[in-house]
Amino acid sequence: MSPVQFDSFGEPILPASDKEPTTASRVALRSGVGLFWVMVLAIVAARAAYFDPSLSEKVASVASLFGHLRTVVGV
Repeated sequence: MSPVQFDSFGEPILPASDKEPTTASRVALRSGVGLFWVMVLAIVAARAAYFDPSLSEKVASVASLFGHLRTVVGV
């Protein structure tokens, strides 16, 4: 019997099985990864489609206002 190994948090590490992953496991993994990237692409496309340039101008003006305020206060 091999000695028990522990991870950095003190939890015992289970021995790795030598079995190949099942077909269902591979299908679940690939569909999960595919769903993740589809969601990433959908979010990025939606952000690009509904981007409002005036919002970034408003944020920049608020940031410059706070910069001037910090200069006046001396912080």
